[in-house]
Amino acid sequence: MFSFSKPFLFVFAAVACVAQTPAQTPAPSQTAVPAQKTQASAAPSPQADLPLNRRIEIQLRSQYSIPPTVDIAVGNTKPSDIPGFDTLPVTLKMGTKDSTLEFLISKDKKTLAHLEKFDIASDPTAKIDLAGRPVRGNKDAKVTIITYDDFECPYCAMMHQTLNKDLLGIYGDKIRIIYKDYPLFSIHPWADHAAVDANCLNAQSNTAYWNFADYIHANQKSVTVDKDSGEKRALPQQVAELDRLTLDQGKKDHLDETQLQACIKKQDDSKVIASSKEGDDLGVDSTPTMFINGEKISGAVPLQAMLPIINRALRSQGVAVPYAAELPAPSPDTKGAAAADKK
Repeated sequence: MFSFSKPFLFVFAAVACVAQTPAQTPAPSQTAVPAQKTQASAAPSPQADLPLNRRIEIQLRSQYSIPPTVDIAVGNTKPSDIPGFDTLPVTLKMGTKDSTLEFLISKDKKTLAHLEKFDIASDPTAKIDLAGRPVRGNKDAKVTIITYDDFECPYCAMMHQTLNKDLLGIYGDKIRIIYKDYPLFSIHPWADHAAVDANCLNAQSNTAYWNFADYIHANQKSVTVDKDSGEKRALPQQVAELDRLTLDQGKKDHLDETQLQACIKKQDDSKVIASSKEGDDLGVDSTPTMFINGEKISGAVPLQAMLPIINRALRSQGVAVPYAAELPAPSPDTKGAAAADKK
């Protein structure tokens, strides 16, 4: 009737890795299994069936290759809403980290199962605020690629090329691309300023925004390093260069210079911060991170790995896949791994 759920162990493994690398501790909204402060709720009572608990532990260790350094504590059963089964808490603990998962155990104590529930009533990405965001491609396309982007991120520069040249060249008016701001403040000092400047351009022109985005993603080093001296600029000089490039772009696209200058000078990053918070709530913790009609993809993904993802989205909307996108899947040794900058 039920079977074990393979993903549960992977969740605990991620928690264990975080414990070893505290600098990468995810935000609370990204933690898939809530950590418990104590194992009291899972501690067996004096009347616990110790032989049964031992069989459960042996089965879990065997089924999921749980390392011996991880302690397993089987708790007390409680009623469940599944006929013929009770709920059984099992706590996995390593060092100071622990995670409690709820299993189902049959009334006759002969079957153990793990049931996971997923909310499919709504798409969490539907809450992404796209009002006023610049769109590239067909604004009415049925497949949308929303990218949480950082102007200073080198992996974003790689993905920018794939998205805006390669994929648009293949899919044409069947897709639309929308960027959301997610500057990694701690490692990319001018990314926030670039996002604000880009939004100042977008306030007047969608085209100016994308022209600026194309240039900055392709010329990140020119912002950081003085091309004449070859020396790295101090941060005030870096942001001054961004402002100069923004004003130059405004002139090329015939924007209102007074309005643009006022926006640049104000440096209101409230919308950038709100976009970052929105990304956090969706589990974004690195750039680039994309949502293709709700399907999450992290990192600079190779072109061939992107094609089946977009093709799935098109087919689910009843849209024909272009012949150019029907390429054979890359072999495991050639498809490459996604690369990303993390918080």
